[in-house]
Amino acid sequence: MKCHGLSHIALISLFKTSRVLPSLAQLLVKLKPGGFGKFMDIFPLTLICFSLQVLSGCAVIVRGQPRGGPPPERQINLSNIRAGALARRAIQGQPDTKDTPDEPWAFQAREFLRKKVIGKEVCFTVENKTPQGREYGIVFLGKDTSGENIAESLVAEGLATVRREGIRGNNPDQVRLCDLEDQAKAAKKGQWSEGGGSHTIRDLKYTIENPRNFVDSLHQKPVNAIIEHVRDGSMLRALLLPDYYLVTVMLSGIKCPTFKREADGSETPEPFAAEAKFFTESRLLQRDVQIILESCPNQIILGTILHPNGNITELLLKEGFARCVDWSMAVYTQGAEKLRAAERSAKERKVRIWKDYVAPTANLDQKDRQFVAKVMQVVNADAIVVKLNSGEHKTIHLSSIRPPRLEGENKDKDKRFRPLYDIPYMFEAREFLRKKLIGKKVNVTVDYIRAATSAMETGGVPAFPERTCATVTIGGINIAEALVSKGLATVIRYRQDDDQRSSHYDELLAAEARAIKNGKGLHSKKEVPIHRVADISGETQKAKQFLPFLQRAGRSEAVVEYVFSGSRLKLYMPKETCLITFLLAGIECPRGSRNMPGGMQVAEPYSEEATIFTKELVLQREVEVEVESMDKAGNFIGWLHIESVNLSVALVENALSKVHFTAERSSYYKTLLSAEETARQRKEKLWANYEEKPKEEVAQFTEEKERVAKYRAVYVTEITDGLHFYAQDVETGTKLESLMESMRGEIAAQPPVEGSFAPRRGDFCIAKFADGEWYRARVEKVESPAKVHVFYIDYGNREILSSTRLAALPPAFSTRTLPPQATEYTFAFIQVPQDEDARADAVDSVVRDIQNKQCLLNMEYSGAVCPHVTLQFADSKDDVGLGLVKEGLVMVDVRKEKHLHKMVTEYLNGQESAKSARLNIWRYGDFRDDDADEFGYRR
Repeated sequence: MKCHGLSHIALISLFKTSRVLPSLAQLLVKLKPGGFGKFMDIFPLTLICFSLQVLSGCAVIVRGQPRGGPPPERQINLSNIRAGALARRAIQGQPDTKDTPDEPWAFQAREFLRKKVIGKEVCFTVENKTPQGREYGIVFLGKDTSGENIAESLVAEGLATVRREGIRGNNPDQVRLCDLEDQAKAAKKGQWSEGGGSHTIRDLKYTIENPRNFVDSLHQKPVNAIIEHVRDGSMLRALLLPDYYLVTVMLSGIKCPTFKREADGSETPEPFAAEAKFFTESRLLQRDVQIILESCPNQIILGTILHPNGNITELLLKEGFARCVDWSMAVYTQGAEKLRAAERSAKERKVRIWKDYVAPTANLDQKDRQFVAKVMQVVNADAIVVKLNSGEHKTIHLSSIRPPRLEGENKDKDKRFRPLYDIPYMFEAREFLRKKLIGKKVNVTVDYIRAATSAMETGGVPAFPERTCATVTIGGINIAEALVSKGLATVIRYRQDDDQRSSHYDELLAAEARAIKNGKGLHSKKEVPIHRVADISGETQKAKQFLPFLQRAGRSEAVVEYVFSGSRLKLYMPKETCLITFLLAGIECPRGSRNMPGGMQVAEPYSEEATIFTKELVLQREVEVEVESMDKAGNFIGWLHIESVNLSVALVENALSKVHFTAERSSYYKTLLSAEETARQRKEKLWANYEEKPKEEVAQFTEEKERVAKYRAVYVTEITDGLHFYAQDVETGTKLESLMESMRGEIAAQPPVEGSFAPRRGDFCIAKFADGEWYRARVEKVESPAKVHVFYIDYGNREILSSTRLAALPPAFSTRTLPPQATEYTFAFIQVPQDEDARADAVDSVVRDIQNKQCLLNMEYSGAVCPHVTLQFADSKDDVGLGLVKEGLVMVDVRKEKHLHKMVTEYLNGQESAKSARLNIWRYGDFRDDDADEFGYRR
């Protein structure tokens, strides 16, 4: 080691970023970044460094060992030699500067030195340091000064000249340089040869008028290149070989943190910008690589750099130095899924720019994040309703796609806007999903949860509720991708920092690009499809015109568009291109809650279950319907079949409906009765509390050949809106009074604890009525502790109570001790009007005449729901039902049994007299002659 200089060891390496250091070098790396120079000034010993760049044939830049960030840099100029200067471009904003070309053999000298030292260990000796800070020294290949002297190699190849003016005769190193130069001259090497050594390096930006054409001409084939400069982690300057074009390349598909230029010209690095730049520099700067120039949008050249040791694009993502960029990822030729996987790995490890990353589904359990479900409904072109294994229904939105939208405002303000038919391609998109998914099991992978949007100004209702967005696949096919590829949906564009997107976002973009290229669906230049669908729901006149056609057609194809209740549906008739409201014939289905003029009508028991059953069986399925008639509101009545299943029969069979007497004239009547009998035997749902009548009584009644009048005294306690009534036998009245007296005495002695009773549907209990007394009851429905529906089993009336007004039924007063005393009946030989006003008139008349009064009752014939009876006033013995007929409040139900012929004739005569006098329902004549058949019956 010479006493006038310092000896240092520099390591120039592409992918070696860690190394076992001597103890003194280990001491160096403990210094803070930037402490390298200070350490050299006060501690002149041998150290290990890294090389960064070869500036020219006689200058290199070295840098220290990286620890906790990019290490400091140091430029070493080779002593006693000079190589040609490389070209320089004029400095922008300084008109005095000019472009200078390469001096002869300058590029060859730079290349010789680059290939010698890049990626290899070297050591250097600093011999001189100028006042301006320039350092001059000798660089040796290897770990010590016994290695090849780089300056001597350059001179020997004729690529550098010796500065003889400063040579001392007693310096053997300088003397050897002169000898080597003389030998190169004699051998005519390098710049001493007769041929020229100049190269023309052209900046593509200034020499090619249309860079896009240049990029396209390469056809995405790899081109040899040298990385000349690294602007930031993802922006590089490369020299293309063999044509020597200088190009600025942005890495396709990613973006690293950058250096923002301030107004004063200074640069402010974004977080991790310096680290990302160093990461790329240390691996690629002045390395021989291959570049695939992939695209040139807006004069920006996008490309991918290939190196035997790895793909820098994927490495930057994997180490958390970059993020994926949608707009340029589409041109990435090495597979966008690799980039997404690398970014996902960095996010999961929360490295660098992702240190604060929180996954969109981080708060979801694995079972909620990925599951299998059955599709029950297609809500829109981008949303479906699925049924989970738990039985819960959940709405799922397809990630990252947008359904067809109407451009501009709706022109026809007078026309009711129907998105499904009025938005172009909305119907096609819905139909595609319906045919593909309805009733089938799909795989759901939740991608993100979209929070509810901000509340609107009025009402505080969110514009959109919280939405679960997921990728839905069936048979390995991504449904969203299939929709987009057919041009039936578009892909949402996100902000760059928005990670709430589909896990297959790149496939969606590619599918959209194919659809645009092929002009499919929304991207077609053809005229958009128009769907002229007439909605005749509630249009009585239109329905009248349509009825005969549907009746003659027999079974017609339809699609169930909506389910209002268990027996009320909206159908789309494809052949007729119309929408109709359809009521199931032959059954009496529990009614759901609905708004009435007097307030909200409470839902009947099992109405919700019936609606769910119908939805799961037929919603958005292709069915066949038989239309029989129409009601006065323009709703069609008939039978609905799906895959040989009659929906009316299915509801009855599952104890969710009862057979209506109007089914007697239908060919499905026996099937319905059989289904009802099966459900009744199971004692489920509507039949949970059914008690079968003694067989002897039924046998005696059915064997009657002549009508036998065996009237017994009953006390009418309740009358329903359907003209059914509940009555108690007078003979057992004393037993009920005795039981009530004893029960109330026991309750008074031991009052029930308020709130101790937890009601469940079907339980018998005691309930505190409005009069303050306790009565036996049965729980029919539990909406909440404050809303419990009960039926008073001894009186037939219903009420909604708080659970605090209920208590357990004492065992001594159970139904085993005394059966329920209120029995349901309906009037024989009578048809109740379907018109609500007419029915209300009949009910009011009956309530006025017989409620809470003693009458005489005779069993006439059995019914699907309850026995049909005749009722007489206790004093006058007049027939109550016949009186209703004579007043024109009801119609006659003609029975064909021979032993009832006399009674039927009497009722028909009463009906004729009411018609002649045009009483009540007959005031406009015999409405049954009208084809419209408003009341749903025929003569």
